[in-house]
Amino acid sequence: MRVLVTGGAGYVGAVSVDALVSAGHEVVALDDLSTGHRGAIPSGVRLSTASFGDEAAVGELLSSARIDAILHCAARSLVAESVREPSLYYRSNVAGGIALLEAAREAGVNRIVFSSSAAVYGVPDATPIDEDAALRPINTYGETKRTFEAAMAAYGTAYGLRSVSLRYFNVAGATERVGEVHDPETHLIPNLLHAAEGRGEPLTLFGSDYETPDGTCIRDYIHVADLADAHVRALEATAPDDDRTVEALVCNLGSGGGFSVREVLGATEEVVGRPIPHTIGPRRPGDPPILVASTARAESVLGWRPQRSSLEEMIDSAWEWRQRHPAGYPA
Repeated sequence: MRVLVTGGAGYVGAVSVDALVSAGHEVVALDDLSTGHRGAIPSGVRLSTASFGDEAAVGELLSSARIDAILHCAARSLVAESVREPSLYYRSNVAGGIALLEAAREAGVNRIVFSSSAAVYGVPDATPIDEDAALRPINTYGETKRTFEAAMAAYGTAYGLRSVSLRYFNVAGATERVGEVHDPETHLIPNLLHAAEGRGEPLTLFGSDYETPDGTCIRDYIHVADLADAHVRALEATAPDDDRTVEALVCNLGSGGGFSVREVLGATEEVVGRPIPHTIGPRRPGDPPILVASTARAESVLGWRPQRSSLEEMIDSAWEWRQRHPAGYPA
């Protein structure tokens, strides 16, 4: 299978490129390098530096590289920014996404796996969350993910697009070659590791009065390598002779369990071997007490289950990568 990975120079995209290559597939990475890193692309993999929303450029690439399927990881993904600047998110994640679908339709590529998000659920009525839960996003980022999922389903009905939407919960960890480098960084584990390195002010943890065992929010975490494995399985499920994606398939990706913010803090201190400076701040609006995925559908339909569910393993792999790459990726 020849796969185009949008956002292939990013954190999730680059780990997925490696997983696809290891599985014997041919890969072309597409990334405009606005947030991705050229150094994250492995040797031997072609990088095309263009936006996934450039319909003409993507269409030419799909045809010339004879692409069979698309893994769409590229997106704007900062929740707070999406609320301040919704136009950026609708233009990129929705309008750009439609341009990608049109380029694929014109080139005859009718297989796509989409990096969606648990943000489509908003504040759930119950947990663990299954894929039939109501979709009530509470920010523009989540709304754009929900909208593109709906667009893919409509393209499936009208044009025969075979799609899988993978709704990620919290992605963490690193592989031997690829780690998490974002600017700004908004994820808990890399920010804890940043604070452990003594860079900047103590980290603020938001809210200690939730109705949870220790008063802090509980979240589901998934190792980035497990996520990449799910990508490979989902792409293979879009094959024309596979009946799993006759209709648009949606699967949650998490560990099926959860860890509180205090548990993540404690595990990180164990890994780095010292206390991490932090303060406790007020709750952030819209943060639900518990977000944990039901992963039964991914297991039953894709044959996928997480292999690296230990919180310590996720944190340790991220910490080791940071120690080996203190400056991140080479320029």
